[in-house]
Amino acid sequence: MQFNKKYVLSNLKDCVMIMVGLVLYAIGFCGFVLPKGVVIGGMAGLASLIYFQTNIPVWIPFYALNITLLAIAYKVVGAQFVLKTIFGASFLSLFIGIAQPFFEAYPVALPETFLDCVIGAVLCGTGVGIAFTHNGSTGGTDIVAAMVSKYHQVSVGRMILYVDLIIISSSFIIYHDLNKVIYGYVVLVFLSYMADQVVNNTRQAVQFTIFSKRWDEIATAVNNELHRGCTIIDGTGWYTRQGVKMLLIYCRKSEALDIYRLIKELDPHAFMSQSNVTTVYGEGFDENKVKARRRIDKQRKLQEQEQGKR
Repeated sequence: MQFNKKYVLSNLKDCVMIMVGLVLYAIGFCGFVLPKGVVIGGMAGLASLIYFQTNIPVWIPFYALNITLLAIAYKVVGAQFVLKTIFGASFLSLFIGIAQPFFEAYPVALPETFLDCVIGAVLCGTGVGIAFTHNGSTGGTDIVAAMVSKYHQVSVGRMILYVDLIIISSSFIIYHDLNKVIYGYVVLVFLSYMADQVVNNTRQAVQFTIFSKRWDEIATAVNNELHRGCTIIDGTGWYTRQGVKMLLIYCRKSEALDIYRLIKELDPHAFMSQSNVTTVYGEGFDENKVKARRRIDKQRKLQEQEQGKR
């Protein structure tokens, strides 16, 4: 019962945070980018192209394009991602449907197009990052990014950058306006950067090195209470010439405060250091998606060839 309650609360938190991200995206897109006639990447960009040509509200083609893309990606990304993306795409379509007429009636865009693009991109990128961090998606090229990042070592923001670059460039064929294409690139760069910053900030890891006489209690507490691994390394304190135990702990940056509190509680006099770690791969952290090199045993291959000749 306790597990089910924890599971429900965790998913409820994810849904709430995904909706926060979607609201930020809708405000940035409808409040600052769309009024300037700038075409951005993703399904929002394609939907805005349709809107500029036919005057059909953006949310209608946006939702239709997302459902089509999800049907294609279903087998690759899995049912859970599709369900959360349908949730995200549906609510984002709803928020865009509300935000577009609202900002048309009460405009907040600035006279300077460049500033509007930057503000809109920061809001959109932050929204995308929040949604991805909580296992959700704003739809569109996020779906393509999720498919590729599932099998390759490519960041979410970078994959969005590649796909959206093609969409923005193609808008020149319709408008023949280089300025709008450049503004679209500005939005793309800032959006991708902010998405990466938000996502990577939650994935950053830290390394703790701890020396304490109560090392066994700390190690047990880290395992049982914080659910993190702990490695014990034998060492020698050269000042005292006595053997010591060194604890090596890796955890998420967001969990560092819990480590400090735990050590403060068990041994206020512990000697410890914290260092930032670029990336940690393995159990409990990120998955290493780099393709392994294929090592060929030449001698074995030659033996097989000789046996084949015989």
